[in-house]
Amino acid sequence: MSHYFQEDPELEHEFRDYSFGMFGRQYTFQSDAGVFSKDGLDDGSKLLLDTIAKMDLGTNILDLGCGIGPIGLVLASLDPHRFITLSDVNTRALACCEANAARLGLEKQVRIIVSNVYENISDKFSSIVTNPPIRAGKDVTYAMYKGALSHLDEGGSLFLVIRKQQGADSAMRYLQTLFAHVEVLASKKGYKILQAY
Repeated sequence: MSHYFQEDPELEHEFRDYSFGMFGRQYTFQSDAGVFSKDGLDDGSKLLLDTIAKMDLGTNILDLGCGIGPIGLVLASLDPHRFITLSDVNTRALACCEANAARLGLEKQVRIIVSNVYENISDKFSSIVTNPPIRAGKDVTYAMYKGALSHLDEGGSLFLVIRKQQGADSAMRYLQTLFAHVEVLASKKGYKILQAY
């Protein structure tokens, strides 16, 4: 059984396009088998974008566990001054991400890298955004939260989406042990958008 948070080179490709409208603009993304939310923009990512896209996120942003890139690429498309690093462990997803960045004409605003959590990331960022891979387990997701501390500029924030039924309350308690401030920015359909800083 393949999971989107693992590499499976044996899995047959199943390329498809899906489209969605946000902020008065239509986006079309290439997807593939073995990637997260392969059939369309998931509700969590949509709520995260609806909540934070127009905020001041700074100019140097990390989309951690980016998948095929909808969060980071939409953020880049809305502000030409934003530079987005998109990282994921799944190279199949990153290949789609690269194609999607090119399709949107955003190649100069993005850097796409393979990284298991922060393994290949040494930079610091004004914001880190993530729809964390809950099914990968707490060891992975909590490492994403904890590692944000050493990868954020002073005054920077971690933004994430998590469902109540997938541990939003316990994740919030853990974040409160790491960050001075943890706020719920939005709550809808069981999803919560958290800002930690």
